[in-house]
Amino acid sequence: MASPTRDKIFAAAQERFHALGYTACGVQQIVDAAGVPKGSFYNYFKTKEGLALEVLEMYVASSKREILSNAALSPLARIRKHFEFFISRYEMDGFDRGCLIGNLSAESSDDVPLLREALKDSLSTWADLLSSVIVEGQAIGEIKPGLEPSAMARFLINSWEGTVIRMKITNDRRPLDDFMSIGMGLLDIKQA
Repeated sequence: MASPTRDKIFAAAQERFHALGYTACGVQQIVDAAGVPKGSFYNYFKTKEGLALEVLEMYVASSKREILSNAALSPLARIRKHFEFFISRYEMDGFDRGCLIGNLSAESSDDVPLLREALKDSLSTWADLLSSVIVEGQAIGEIKPGLEPSAMARFLINSWEGTVIRMKITNDRRPLDDFMSIGMGLLDIKQA
């Protein structure tokens, strides 16, 4: 059974890591936001990095990657819906939070090797999922055949993460709309 105190710490860490990043967010800020004593943190988490790993795992689980496997949608529609989900999430946050994976990745270093490895794994898994959808789209003639699926998947993710950084700077959705127009255009066989 989950502890209410642990849940408060976890929720505060999710919010603080997303708002401040990993480095700028200390254990004291997390427990202050949770409204619990600092000693409570160590009753539930060994390290800040360990907590960040759990937060990352929850973020990935809530990122609706299953949209990419929805056979009721065409491959191109799945990719589009996947990124539209993120756009709606960013819109709800006022375009100022960005992607937790990108935020944490920008700060990852040798000082947090477990977090860095988890971020690499998350990005690789995401790219593999996108790549398989691109292959499927090419097989049915919906996605351009000349694209190398793995490279295109990595390109889309890299472009997306840069787009999200730009969105945070401009605090509006225009960079996201540009990504959708150009990124989907690169895939769509109907757009030469």
